[in-house]
Amino acid sequence: MLTFAKSVFAFWISDKLIVTFKDQLRDKGLFGRDLNKSGIQKYKKPVPEALGIVISIVFLVITIQQQVTLGFTKDKLIEYNASILAICMVVLLGFVDDVIDLKWRHKIIVPTVATFPLLVAYNGLTSVVVPKMLRPVLGNFINLGPLYYLYMGNIAIFCTNAINIYAGINGLEVGQSFIIGLFIMIHNIIEIFQSKDSNSDVTHQHMFSLTIIIPFLLCTLALLKSNKFPSKVFVGDTFCYCAGMTFAVVGILGHFSKTLMLFFIPQLLNFFLSLPQLIGIIACPRHRLPKFNQETYRLECVPNHFTLINAWLRVFGPTNEKELCNALVVF
Repeated sequence: MLTFAKSVFAFWISDKLIVTFKDQLRDKGLFGRDLNKSGIQKYKKPVPEALGIVISIVFLVITIQQQVTLGFTKDKLIEYNASILAICMVVLLGFVDDVIDLKWRHKIIVPTVATFPLLVAYNGLTSVVVPKMLRPVLGNFINLGPLYYLYMGNIAIFCTNAINIYAGINGLEVGQSFIIGLFIMIHNIIEIFQSKDSNSDVTHQHMFSLTIIIPFLLCTLALLKSNKFPSKVFVGDTFCYCAGMTFAVVGILGHFSKTLMLFFIPQLLNFFLSLPQLIGIIACPRHRLPKFNQETYRLECVPNHFTLINAWLRVFGPTNEKELCNALVVF
């Protein structure tokens, strides 16, 4: 309850700070123009960008303060500080990206370094359950050892970039992050209630996850209020990286990293659709957005932009931006 109360305060202060700082960021040159709205591009009203930095700082302050009131054991405190350090590193990367527009290779290297604190702090199992058909040969479990650490590192890199490349319409980045975070919270609550021992490792792991994901959810909700259609602010790469690393942190140190991937099915689909352009087999434009039709005010599929957004429009036909975002968030 104390965590939830602090998170409600985080929502309130995030909402106030977004209103306070959006004009200052715009005046400093951190703004964009909404490509999916009518009008000549250079005459469109500038929209303040990189507001993800505001809610990321509030979120980090709340999670740091949690250490005072929750009374972690020494082992859990090490994991908690490793989590905060990893999130801080990607928030820094995201804001630098918003300011100077990093190249793709830099966006891979920095999240890789940011995962080191997580992997060092991880002290759980490195085994996986073997499918039933293979158990007569391999047994019930197989220990992957260092390969499992490689898997966890790749999860963190994937999460930090998956949300960033599944974006481009008002509210989608924040909307999908809120849905993923909500289902992580539900998963944690279910696991806690199913655990027969309130002092078991399973209970402590999922309680650990809740102490991070609940403040994140409330801060995200404050940002969604301003970023939903029509967007008053843009979130920037800062929020995308912060959200992705937060999910990786709670999945890895909450010991449900495999289950976490079930919550990333749309992002996995978008990643596999994007892969030919991401690795350079097909030319990759700067913005892989759908086409805005000035006459119908609808978004239309662009055939050579390989994203889930364009695939959705190809299957279900043109629609307006608000309806498209709502459909993808529900999906």
